[in-house]
Amino acid sequence: METPTTQPAAPNLTPWEISPETYDEELRGLVVALAPRFFVIVQEYEVEPGVNDAAVAAWGMAFEDGPVRVVGADGTGSLTLASPDRAVCWYSRPKGDGTVSAKLLWLPAPDPADLQQPAPEPAAA
Repeated sequence: METPTTQPAAPNLTPWEISPETYDEELRGLVVALAPRFFVIVQEYEVEPGVNDAAVAAWGMAFEDGPVRVVGADGTGSLTLASPDRAVCWYSRPKGDGTVSAKLLWLPAPDPADLQQPAPEPAAA
């Protein structure tokens, strides 16, 4: 009995074409692989002796081989910095009678499966 030397092509596809489902899956994987990492800068401060509070100060994007983009939490003011650590330094400072310290928190990377979902509707005001 003779064995075939090549796999048969998928129905209605030429050898260089892929199915729409496979294309979408590969596209989502590419987007996740190349996406910048997102982070948040949180400022912590003492509101009274022994009592701390915190607030989101800025949102940032870190590209694999390039600068970091940071935008204030209120959407105003933006910075281009060399690294996320520089953003921590930028948002750590003395304030009034106390000191404001900053922390860097990384947001989780997106799941490729999430990219096939439609964007959520904005919340009603």
